[in-house]
Amino acid sequence: MPENSKYMGRSRDVAVGAPPMPPKLASKEHERAFLKFRLAQAYRLFGKLGYDEGVAGHITVRDSIRTDCFWVNPFGKHFSMIQPEDLILVNHDAEVQVEESGPNVLLNKAAFMIHGAIHAARPDVHCAAHSHSVYGRAFSTLGNELSMITQDSCAFFEDHALYSQYGGLVLGEEEGEHIAQALGKKKNHGLLVATDSIEATVHFFMTMEKNCQVQLAAEAAAAGSGRKPIGIPPAEAAAVYKVTGSNYGGWFSGRPHFELLEHLEGETFDFERGEVVKVAKP
Repeated sequence: MPENSKYMGRSRDVAVGAPPMPPKLASKEHERAFLKFRLAQAYRLFGKLGYDEGVAGHITVRDSIRTDCFWVNPFGKHFSMIQPEDLILVNHDAEVQVEESGPNVLLNKAAFMIHGAIHAARPDVHCAAHSHSVYGRAFSTLGNELSMITQDSCAFFEDHALYSQYGGLVLGEEEGEHIAQALGKKKNHGLLVATDSIEATVHFFMTMEKNCQVQLAAEAAAAGSGRKPIGIPPAEAAAVYKVTGSNYGGWFSGRPHFELLEHLEGETFDFERGEVVKVAKP
Protein backbone atom coordinates (compact mmCIF):
# COMPACT_ATOMS: atom_id res chain seq x y z
CA MET A 1 0.00 0.00 0.00
CA PRO A 2 1.43 3.45 -0.87
CA GLU A 3 2.77 5.46 2.04
CA ASN A 4 0.61 8.52 1.33
CA SER A 5 -1.80 7.96 4.25
CA LYS A 6 -4.62 6.99 1.87
CA TYR A 7 -6.28 3.81 0.78
CA MET A 8 -8.89 3.14 -1.87
CA GLY A 9 -12.44 2.74 -0.58
CA ARG A 10 -15.23 1.17 -2.58
CA SER A 11 -16.47 4.47 -3.97
CA ARG A 12 -13.90 7.10 -3.04
CA ASP A 13 -10.53 7.72 -1.47
CA VAL A 14 -10.65 7.59 2.31
CA ALA A 15 -8.08 9.66 4.20
CA VAL A 16 -6.33 7.88 7.04
CA GLY A 17 -5.02 10.05 9.84
CA ALA A 18 -3.28 9.26 13.10
CA PRO A 19 -5.71 7.64 15.55
CA PRO A 20 -6.47 9.50 18.80
CA MET A 21 -4.50 8.43 21.84
CA PRO A 22 -5.17 8.71 25.58
CA PRO A 23 -4.19 12.17 26.82
CA LYS A 24 -0.82 12.91 28.41
CA LEU A 25 -1.13 15.32 31.31
CA ALA A 26 1.52 17.71 32.57
CA SER A 27 1.51 16.51 36.18
CA LYS A 28 0.14 13.86 38.51
CA GLU A 29 -2.09 16.54 40.04
CA HIS A 30 -3.61 17.27 36.63
CA GLU A 31 -4.01 13.55 36.04
CA ARG A 32 -5.82 13.15 39.37
CA ALA A 33 -8.18 16.00 38.50
CA PHE A 34 -8.94 14.41 35.13
CA LEU A 35 -9.50 10.94 36.61
CA LYS A 36 -11.99 12.36 39.12
CA PHE A 37 -13.76 14.29 36.36
CA ARG A 38 -13.91 11.19 34.16
CA LEU A 39 -15.01 8.88 36.99
CA ALA A 40 -17.87 11.20 37.94
CA GLN A 41 -18.90 11.23 34.27
CA ALA A 42 -18.85 7.42 34.26
CA TYR A 43 -21.26 7.32 37.18
CA ARG A 44 -23.62 9.74 35.45
CA LEU A 45 -23.48 7.64 32.27
CA PHE A 46 -24.39 4.55 34.29
CA GLY A 47 -27.26 6.51 35.84
CA LYS A 48 -28.56 7.52 32.41
CA LEU A 49 -28.38 3.90 31.24
CA GLY A 50 -30.32 2.61 34.24
CA TYR A 51 -27.45 0.59 35.68
CA ASP A 52 -28.32 1.72 39.20
CA GLU A 53 -30.28 -0.48 41.61
CA GLY A 54 -30.92 1.34 44.86
CA VAL A 55 -27.51 1.93 46.44
CA ALA A 56 -25.85 -1.08 44.76
CA GLY A 57 -23.03 -0.79 42.25
CA HIS A 58 -19.71 1.00 42.11
CA ILE A 59 -16.95 2.16 39.78
CA THR A 60 -13.41 2.77 41.02
CA VAL A 61 -10.25 4.24 39.57
CA ARG A 62 -6.71 3.98 40.93
CA ASP A 63 -5.29 7.31 42.10
CA SER A 64 -2.45 8.75 40.04
CA ILE A 65 -0.55 10.10 43.06
CA ARG A 66 -1.23 7.55 45.78
CA THR A 67 -1.34 4.37 43.73
CA ASP A 68 -2.25 2.27 46.78
CA CYS A 69 -5.55 4.16 46.91
CA PHE A 70 -8.59 4.36 44.67
CA TRP A 71 -11.51 6.74 44.17
CA VAL A 72 -15.07 5.54 44.65
CA ASN A 73 -18.55 7.01 45.05
CA PRO A 74 -19.95 7.92 48.46
CA PHE A 75 -22.43 5.30 49.64
CA GLY A 76 -26.06 6.30 49.14
CA LYS A 77 -25.78 9.00 46.48
CA HIS A 78 -27.50 8.40 43.13
CA PHE A 79 -25.18 7.72 40.21
CA SER A 80 -26.76 10.54 38.18
CA MET A 81 -25.78 13.11 40.82
CA ILE A 82 -22.11 12.22 41.28
CA GLN A 83 -19.64 15.09 40.75
CA PRO A 84 -15.81 15.02 41.13
CA GLU A 85 -15.99 16.75 44.51
CA ASP A 86 -18.24 13.96 45.85
CA LEU A 87 -15.72 11.14 45.34
CA ILE A 88 -13.90 9.59 48.27
CA LEU A 89 -10.33 8.25 48.38
CA VAL A 90 -9.73 4.94 50.16
CA ASN A 91 -6.60 2.82 50.60
CA HIS A 92 -6.25 -0.98 50.51
CA ASP A 93 -6.84 -1.13 54.27
CA ALA A 94 -10.32 0.42 53.87
CA GLU A 95 -9.14 3.69 55.41
CA VAL A 96 -10.88 6.71 53.91
CA GLN A 97 -8.49 9.59 53.26
CA VAL A 98 -10.82 12.19 54.74
CA GLU A 99 -8.81 15.32 53.88
CA GLU A 100 -8.81 14.43 50.18
CA SER A 101 -12.38 13.12 50.01
CA GLY A 102 -15.78 14.70 49.53
CA PRO A 103 -18.11 15.73 52.38
CA ASN A 104 -19.87 12.34 52.54
CA VAL A 105 -17.22 9.77 53.50
CA LEU A 106 -19.62 6.85 53.96
CA LEU A 107 -17.91 3.88 52.29
CA ASN A 108 -19.82 1.02 50.69
CA LYS A 109 -18.20 -2.01 52.31
CA ALA A 110 -19.08 -4.28 49.39
CA ALA A 111 -17.40 -1.83 47.02
CA PHE A 112 -14.22 -1.95 49.06
CA MET A 113 -14.19 -5.73 49.43
CA ILE A 114 -14.59 -6.29 45.68
CA HIS A 115 -12.55 -3.44 44.28
CA GLY A 116 -9.93 -3.37 47.01
CA ALA A 117 -9.08 -7.01 46.31
CA ILE A 118 -8.94 -6.41 42.55
CA HIS A 119 -6.78 -3.27 42.73
CA ALA A 120 -4.42 -5.01 45.17
CA ALA A 121 -4.14 -8.20 43.10
CA ARG A 122 -3.95 -6.54 39.67
CA PRO A 123 -1.56 -3.54 39.51
CA ASP A 124 -2.37 -3.27 35.79
CA VAL A 125 -6.03 -2.55 36.56
CA HIS A 126 -6.76 1.15 36.84
CA CYS A 127 -10.54 1.07 36.70
CA ALA A 128 -13.18 -1.49 37.69
CA ALA A 129 -16.98 -1.35 37.49
CA HIS A 130 -19.72 -3.51 38.98
CA SER A 131 -23.43 -2.89 38.72
CA HIS A 132 -26.68 -4.82 39.03
CA SER A 133 -27.82 -4.19 35.46
CA VAL A 134 -30.97 -5.94 34.23
CA TYR A 135 -29.68 -8.23 31.48
CA GLY A 136 -26.44 -8.97 33.29
CA ARG A 137 -28.39 -10.18 36.31
CA ALA A 138 -30.74 -12.25 34.15
CA PHE A 139 -27.89 -13.82 32.20
CA SER A 140 -25.87 -14.60 35.33
CA THR A 141 -28.67 -16.86 36.60
CA LEU A 142 -27.89 -19.28 33.74
CA GLY A 143 -24.35 -19.95 34.95
CA ASN A 144 -22.90 -19.72 31.45
CA GLU A 145 -20.19 -17.66 29.81
CA LEU A 146 -21.01 -15.54 26.78
CA SER A 147 -21.20 -17.41 23.48
CA MET A 148 -19.38 -16.01 20.47
CA ILE A 149 -22.46 -15.49 18.30
CA THR A 150 -21.94 -11.90 17.10
CA GLN A 151 -19.02 -9.67 16.20
CA ASP A 152 -19.60 -7.67 19.38
CA SER A 153 -19.45 -10.72 21.63
CA CYS A 154 -15.99 -11.52 20.22
CA ALA A 155 -14.63 -8.60 22.28
CA PHE A 156 -14.82 -11.05 25.20
CA PHE A 157 -13.33 -14.10 23.45
CA GLU A 158 -11.46 -16.11 26.11
CA ASP A 159 -11.30 -12.92 28.19
CA HIS A 160 -14.14 -13.21 30.66
CA ALA A 161 -14.72 -15.48 33.64
CA LEU A 162 -17.72 -16.94 35.44
CA TYR A 163 -17.88 -16.53 39.22
CA SER A 164 -20.21 -19.20 40.57
CA GLN A 165 -19.23 -19.26 44.26
CA TYR A 166 -21.84 -16.79 45.52
CA GLY A 167 -21.52 -16.24 49.25
CA GLY A 168 -24.16 -13.57 49.79
CA LEU A 169 -23.49 -9.85 50.13
CA VAL A 170 -19.80 -9.12 49.62
CA LEU A 171 -19.08 -7.85 53.11
CA GLY A 172 -16.14 -10.07 53.95
CA GLU A 173 -12.54 -10.03 52.78
CA GLU A 174 -12.65 -13.69 51.72
CA GLU A 175 -15.52 -13.14 49.27
CA GLY A 176 -13.71 -10.20 47.67
CA GLU A 177 -10.56 -12.28 47.28
CA HIS A 178 -12.56 -15.09 45.65
CA ILE A 179 -13.88 -12.63 43.09
CA ALA A 180 -10.38 -11.32 42.38
CA GLN A 181 -9.18 -14.92 41.93
CA ALA A 182 -12.01 -15.67 39.49
CA LEU A 183 -11.05 -12.57 37.51
CA GLY A 184 -7.49 -13.90 37.22
CA LYS A 185 -5.71 -12.28 34.29
CA LYS A 186 -8.99 -11.63 32.50
CA LYS A 187 -10.71 -8.26 32.27
CA ASN A 188 -14.30 -9.31 33.14
CA HIS A 189 -16.12 -11.25 35.85
CA GLY A 190 -19.85 -11.64 35.31
CA LEU A 191 -20.79 -8.01 35.00
CA LEU A 192 -17.72 -6.81 36.75
CA VAL A 193 -15.32 -5.23 34.28
CA ALA A 194 -11.72 -4.23 34.95
CA THR A 195 -9.35 -2.53 32.47
CA ASP A 196 -6.58 0.05 32.31
CA SER A 197 -8.85 3.06 31.70
CA ILE A 198 -12.23 4.48 32.68
CA GLU A 199 -13.30 4.75 29.04
CA ALA A 200 -12.52 1.09 28.27
CA THR A 201 -14.20 -0.11 31.45
CA VAL A 202 -17.40 1.79 30.67
CA HIS A 203 -17.41 0.61 27.06
CA PHE A 204 -16.85 -3.05 27.89
CA PHE A 205 -19.49 -2.94 30.63
CA MET A 206 -22.03 -1.43 28.23
CA THR A 207 -21.10 -3.94 25.53
CA MET A 208 -21.27 -6.91 27.88
CA GLU A 209 -24.71 -5.83 29.09
CA LYS A 210 -25.94 -5.59 25.48
CA ASN A 211 -24.38 -8.96 24.64
CA CYS A 212 -26.21 -10.54 27.56
CA GLN A 213 -29.43 -9.08 26.16
CA VAL A 214 -28.67 -10.33 22.63
CA GLN A 215 -27.78 -13.84 23.78
CA LEU A 216 -30.88 -14.12 25.96
CA ALA A 217 -33.03 -13.07 22.99
CA ALA A 218 -31.20 -15.33 20.51
CA GLU A 219 -31.40 -18.39 22.74
CA ALA A 220 -35.09 -17.78 23.48
CA ALA A 221 -35.87 -17.43 19.77
CA ALA A 222 -33.80 -20.47 18.86
CA ALA A 223 -35.42 -22.60 21.56
CA GLY A 224 -38.82 -21.96 20.03
CA SER A 225 -37.70 -23.51 16.77
CA GLY A 226 -35.62 -26.28 18.31
CA ARG A 227 -32.39 -24.78 17.05
CA LYS A 228 -29.30 -23.16 18.57
CA PRO A 229 -27.71 -19.80 17.72
CA ILE A 230 -24.94 -20.13 15.12
CA GLY A 231 -21.54 -19.54 16.68
CA ILE A 232 -18.47 -17.82 15.26
CA PRO A 233 -15.44 -20.14 14.77
CA PRO A 234 -12.66 -19.65 17.36
CA ALA A 235 -10.07 -18.46 14.82
CA GLU A 236 -12.38 -15.75 13.54
CA ALA A 237 -13.45 -14.78 17.05
CA ALA A 238 -9.79 -14.48 18.08
CA ALA A 239 -9.05 -12.22 15.11
CA VAL A 240 -11.94 -9.91 15.99
CA TYR A 241 -10.90 -9.90 19.65
CA LYS A 242 -7.44 -8.58 18.80
CA VAL A 243 -9.10 -5.41 17.49
CA THR A 244 -12.26 -4.93 19.55
CA GLY A 245 -11.15 -6.59 22.78
CA SER A 246 -7.92 -4.69 23.38
CA ASN A 247 -7.64 -2.01 26.04
CA TYR A 248 -7.00 0.58 23.33
CA GLY A 249 -10.04 -0.64 21.39
CA GLY A 250 -12.11 -0.24 24.53
CA TRP A 251 -10.74 3.24 25.20
CA PHE A 252 -11.36 4.31 21.59
CA SER A 253 -14.92 2.93 21.61
CA GLY A 254 -15.74 4.36 25.04
CA ARG A 255 -14.43 7.87 24.32
CA PRO A 256 -17.44 9.04 22.22
CA HIS A 257 -19.84 8.38 25.10
CA PHE A 258 -17.92 10.85 27.26
CA GLU A 259 -17.67 13.37 24.43
CA LEU A 260 -21.45 13.24 23.99
CA LEU A 261 -21.95 13.74 27.72
CA GLU A 262 -19.64 16.77 27.64
CA HIS A 263 -21.62 18.16 24.69
CA LEU A 264 -24.93 17.72 26.53
CA GLU A 265 -23.76 18.92 29.94
CA GLY A 266 -21.67 21.84 28.73
CA GLU A 267 -18.36 21.09 30.43
CA THR A 268 -15.10 19.45 29.45
CA PHE A 269 -11.57 19.03 30.79
CA ASP A 270 -8.81 21.44 29.78
CA PHE A 271 -5.70 19.25 29.66
CA GLU A 272 -3.27 22.18 29.55
CA ARG A 273 -4.78 23.91 32.58
CA GLY A 274 -5.67 20.70 34.37
CA GLU A 275 -9.20 21.75 35.26
CA VAL A 276 -12.84 21.49 34.25
CA VAL A 277 -14.08 24.28 31.98
CA LYS A 278 -17.51 25.27 30.69
CA VAL A 279 -18.41 24.96 27.01
CA ALA A 280 -21.48 26.08 25.09
CA LYS A 281 -24.41 23.68 25.52
CA PRO A 282 -26.48 22.72 22.45
